[in-house]
Amino acid sequence: MAEEEESSLLVVIVDVNPIWWGKMRIQDENDLKFTQCMESILVYVNSHLMMHRSNKVAIIASHTNSSCFLYPTATPTTEEEEDFLRDGKYEHFAKIDDTIFKEVKKLMTAHTAELHIDTLLTGSLAMALCYIHRLEKECIAGEKLKPRILVIKASDDSASQYMDFMNIIFTAQKQNILIDACVLDKDSGLLQQACDITGGIYLKIPQRTGLLQYLLVSSENIFCAFSPICSTCHTAFKIKGAPTLKKKKKKSAAVVSIM
Repeated sequence: MAEEEESSLLVVIVDVNPIWWGKMRIQDENDLKFTQCMESILVYVNSHLMMHRSNKVAIIASHTNSSCFLYPTATPTTEEEEDFLRDGKYEHFAKIDDTIFKEVKKLMTAHTAELHIDTLLTGSLAMALCYIHRLEKECIAGEKLKPRILVIKASDDSASQYMDFMNIIFTAQKQNILIDACVLDKDSGLLQQACDITGGIYLKIPQRTGLLQYLLVSSENIFCAFSPICSTCHTAFKIKGAPTLKKKKKKSAAVVSIM
């Protein structure tokens, strides 16, 4: 019987709250900027794609007014599919980067009239669960999807979203979907509960400018596992085992009789 091929799906939810990012830029010009945050995320998701040929990624923007996919967007055109097949994987990474930045620009310019303080994190998580469920249903025979959600949180928690948020978390737990959190500012009680309930990792980074470093270190702890076979070319590595130690023969103990 053929073994199941396991593909890892990483869904990243990014807090793009323009009020929070604008406030941080005013307070400290040397702090992490929004564009730098997105660049770090792109390096992170591209590294995830390179870890295995069947890995998948999705990025969702969590705004104050709405949530939307930055990647993937609509079905690619025939020309884009041909470019991907002809040029190869690295050009595909560049296409992902370009698509995400275009979608971010479109999102930011579309919501300039009215802004709210709270980020719609609950809606973004619901969107992520629906997307995961759809991909799981599309899996072919012999394919198994291993999903995980990473939330990059910037703004404060919203008490008004608590009940809906907890319903989402218990749904994720029931579906065996882990939720990780990377918090850029104040601790998030909601995300601490989400990580604890689903078995994910909660991280409040001490220095925002080192976001990429923290993401990559966390990625190694979460996704990296030893394998004697290359996941790309299926080459078996020759690994020498540890030398076996021969047990020394015990000398026969003298029997001393006490009269």
